[in-house]
Amino acid sequence: MFSRPAAFIFDLDGVLIDSMPLHRDAWRIYLNRLGIPIENIELRMHGRRNDEIVSEFIGRDLPASEIFEHGAAKERLFREMMAPALQAHIVPGVREFLAKWQATPRAVASNAESANIDFVLDGAGLRGCFSVIVDGHQVARAKPAPDVYLRAAELLGVAPADCIVFEDSPAGVEAGRAAGSRVIGVGTHTMDLPGTELVVRDFHDPALERWLS
Repeated sequence: MFSRPAAFIFDLDGVLIDSMPLHRDAWRIYLNRLGIPIENIELRMHGRRNDEIVSEFIGRDLPASEIFEHGAAKERLFREMMAPALQAHIVPGVREFLAKWQATPRAVASNAESANIDFVLDGAGLRGCFSVIVDGHQVARAKPAPDVYLRAAELLGVAPADCIVFEDSPAGVEAGRAAGSRVIGVGTHTMDLPGTELVVRDFHDPALERWLS
C-alpha cells in the first residue's frame, strides 16, 4: 500500500467529460442516416473503440479504410453537437482536482480517436494538465486489453502498479486492472463498476480525497 500515488491516468469520455449521451445520440443519428436502426446503442458502444463499434453496427467485412471513415464521420458529428456545450459537460470537480494534484504526473489514456481527445483537451483548456496522451490507435489492442494503460505508464516513467486509473466503464476497469493498476470508478453513468477500489459520483465527492489520503 503506497501512501501517495506516483501518477494518475484518466480515461476521457465519462471521466473528464460527460459525453456518453451525446455519443449515443450521434451514433443514432449517423446510423439512421444509413438506414440502420440499432437497439441498446449505449450498452453496446460503452468503452469500445470505433473500429469495433463500426464492425458490429455497420458491417464486419468492410475494408479498413471504410471502417475508419465511418468512425471519423460519426466523430465529426459528435464534435459538431458537443461544441456549443463543451464547458457544461466537463465532469464536476475535474479542474479543481487537477489543480490540487498538479505535482503528480498525469496522463490521458482513451480508446477515443486523437481528434476527439484534442477537441476536449483544447476546448476545455485542459491540455497543459497532462504530460502524456495515449489514444486508442496508438496501441494494438483496445480496452478491455491493458495496452493503453501500460503505454501511458511507460511514457510517464512509472510502474503501472503505482498508478491510479480513473474509469467509467466496465471495459476500462478491466483494462486498468489488467495493467496492474488500482482503479477508481467515476459514476457519471453507473455506480456499478465491479473491480474498482472506490466509485465516486464526480471529483467533488469527498470520498475521493479521503481514499487518496
